[in-house]
Amino acid sequence: MRSAAIASFGLLAFLAACASGGGAGGAGAVAQPGAARAEPTAALAARAGDCSAAEAPVLRNHVQLTFADRFAKAGENYFSPDDRRIVFQAVERPKDGGAPSEFYSMYVADVVRDAGGRITGIDGIRRISPEGSANTCGWFHPKDPNVVIFGSTVVPPSNRETPGYQRGTGRYRWQFPPEMRVVQCDLRTADGTAQSLQPLVGDGNGYAAECSLSPDARTLLYTEVDPKTQGDLWVLDMPTGERRRIVQAPGYDGGPFFSPDGKRIIYRSDRREDNLLQIYQADLVRDSSGKVNGIADERALTANEHVNWCPYYHPDGRHFVYGSSEVGHSNYEVLMRDAEHPERSIRITECPGADVLPVFSADGRWMLWTAQRGSDDAGGGKPSSQVWVAEFDLEAAKRKVPLAAGSAGDGARAR
Repeated sequence: MRSAAIASFGLLAFLAACASGGGAGGAGAVAQPGAARAEPTAALAARAGDCSAAEAPVLRNHVQLTFADRFAKAGENYFSPDDRRIVFQAVERPKDGGAPSEFYSMYVADVVRDAGGRITGIDGIRRISPEGSANTCGWFHPKDPNVVIFGSTVVPPSNRETPGYQRGTGRYRWQFPPEMRVVQCDLRTADGTAQSLQPLVGDGNGYAAECSLSPDARTLLYTEVDPKTQGDLWVLDMPTGERRRIVQAPGYDGGPFFSPDGKRIIYRSDRREDNLLQIYQADLVRDSSGKVNGIADERALTANEHVNWCPYYHPDGRHFVYGSSEVGHSNYEVLMRDAEHPERSIRITECPGADVLPVFSADGRWMLWTAQRGSDDAGGGKPSSQVWVAEFDLEAAKRKVPLAAGSAGDGARAR
């Protein structure tokens, strides 16, 4: 995730690095072309229906895109700039029935729509990362939907006990394998081998991942781990190859994204080194040629006692969604805030099980996220982490009553 490449994030059981209903109250769609389906249990199916009713009208027409009969878990998903594909990370179940891998692989798939443009599933799923490698944080090139960048160790990680971020006793933690570097892959020639990957940053001797490209494709934004400061934010100017650190502070700064206009970035930080994560925003500073050389006006958009992470801008450039423990550490939910007035949070998902890593389609019509819901039983009566999508209504979200006053940050400038 935008957190690290070998993460184990509590109840999410993630090993990587950062609700259901066709209409209000309807039963959730769970169609995946060409995929066999396991029989749902009555309890899980009922729970999925309850979520759909609670989340309408903000979220409607929920569709599960990945399933536990193929993937032990899947998540951290992003649309291509033309909304025709998604990239996601997943752990595939071996065909021989053996134990699944400890590490995520990177996959792409085509988005399937009906005649009215409504998403009904995905098809043409294929792995683009080398077998045995650990992978995280996929992202499509904003100008060429046939090019994907992501974090990859390229080879199997050598040390599975690499230091990393950890909260409290370790229920929430992720690790920083030094082999992790940012690579680029052309889908027209990708064959899932190391030879099809082009390194962009990182030499295999220090963690570099959590990458995204600016809307004009000039600037690569990513996290690099320095043992003295944990994680810092860096940029690579693609035309010149010049690298520059733009956020350097105690604690772990990571999971960065550009605003839709490319003028700001949003990210999460363990700035206070209290084993919690808060969300920050900063303006980008550019020289006369347009090259990013720093930040200005960095400010906290959350400042509370919760874990807040995986922020992502809505296409309006003002609102953002993120995963948070504000509702409870046993049930992460997707929340939304107004970056100009971040004092209150709006609850977007309302379902037992984790809902995290939310992103939007380019037109803002669809929200894609990682969820533990639906009829895929991961064992013990709990759904596995899988990829979900639903139609998103921003105006309906803005009309919702915010969570209790005092539970959110005040947008204070960073010190």
